[in-house]
Amino acid sequence: MGLHIDYYASLNSPWTHLGAARIEALAAQHGASLRIWPVDFGTIFAGSGGLPLPKRSPQRQAYRLQELARWREALGIPIQIQPKHFPAKELPAAACVIAVRETMGDAPAIRLAHRVLKACWEDDLDPGEEATLARLIGEVGLDGEAVLALGKEPRWAEMRAADSERALARGVFGAPSYVVGDDIFWGQDRLEFVAKRLARG
Repeated sequence: MGLHIDYYASLNSPWTHLGAARIEALAAQHGASLRIWPVDFGTIFAGSGGLPLPKRSPQRQAYRLQELARWREALGIPIQIQPKHFPAKELPAAACVIAVRETMGDAPAIRLAHRVLKACWEDDLDPGEEATLARLIGEVGLDGEAVLALGKEPRWAEMRAADSERALARGVFGAPSYVVGDDIFWGQDRLEFVAKRLARG
């Protein structure tokens, strides 16, 4: 059997978006399974000493914008550095991704999560808005209204809370994080190390 990657994502994170296509490609290249966990990094930051973006120092906030511009150029991914709808309301989309993951499988859940990220960071859309979210669901080949209704069931928000606590207990503290066995790789700038880990088997 191939290796397995647990992929801890924030659906508001530009860094998760910048790594999205590349982690999918790496998993495919190495025959690894990939499961997405759209966890609540508010909970994870609170439990691991991190700070949400608005509470970070002005110096850190300014540096983040410089780094996003650098990575946009380096990767050729046309992100908006300061999109209109950031941060979007994350729970509705996360609940839908979890619902799809649990009822339809990992691949469609990942497609949906990555479409939500692209909507925010490239298309300047608001994936926290219900009609927009339904449209995005439809764009990845799913039934927008049905998945939206399914995602409103309380069990998915409860599962996200439990997944977030388990991620924290596992040692996850930032987004995106890619976990292979006991090895945690934090950040899309660590995908080279993920590739080496997958090649090692």
